[in-house]
Amino acid sequence: MRLESLTFKSIEARPVVLKLKRPVVARIATITEWPLILIDLHTEEGVVGRSYLEPYVIKSMKYLVPALRDFGHMLKGRRIAPFELYDLARKSLHFVGYQGLSMIAVSGLDMAAWDALAKAAGMPLCVLLGGSVGPVKSYNSNGLWLRDPHAIAEEAIELRDEGGFTGLKLRLGRERIEDDLATIKAVRKTVGDEMHLMVDFNQGLNLAEALQRCHILDDLGLTWIEEPIVYDNMDGYAQLAAE
Repeated sequence: MRLESLTFKSIEARPVVLKLKRPVVARIATITEWPLILIDLHTEEGVVGRSYLEPYVIKSMKYLVPALRDFGHMLKGRRIAPFELYDLARKSLHFVGYQGLSMIAVSGLDMAAWDALAKAAGMPLCVLLGGSVGPVKSYNSNGLWLRDPHAIAEEAIELRDEGGFTGLKLRLGRERIEDDLATIKAVRKTVGDEMHLMVDFNQGLNLAEALQRCHILDDLGLTWIEEPIVYDNMDGYAQLAAE
């Protein structure tokens, strides 16, 4: 992999808040607005690498945007070498920790740096990294939150038809498992057996709840069950997979 020679000039981070057409209604939160941070990494050679962050909650932008702008002052004049920039940015946040908001900020810089190098090379990033361009199967998850089962079934038709999708992802985690089951059955009846259905608990269950509910879901023909418990409970996920 040959990388073009680029020099870091500045970074621009623009916070944006969007009103959601379909509000997020999950077990752990209800969200009506979605924050984005648009990142432009400018080089002395005129190439602009772009990326964006989705930090979930609006208040997080108060910390992420200044961190990104600080990277701009620190890295000015340096060669665009993603691994080196990543390490420098990460180490600069050592005293506030290497997880959470710190790594979100660093990832925005990292993605923009790779985008700049791909543009300078005149090829898609996947090709620069040794891969190839081709179709990727996708599914629609822009909706199907914790609402009335019949309303969800109607929305499933709308989401399927938005782009001819062959897969949909529903959110689960209602107080009663019976209501989750009713939702799955209503959607399945509406979209038919050929549609791939995935479900996501958005980390809303404890391990005991997850074991009980996932066993009940086992025979429903779901493509996958996503994040029933908090994402970093590796022992819990190992137990779920084993049982």
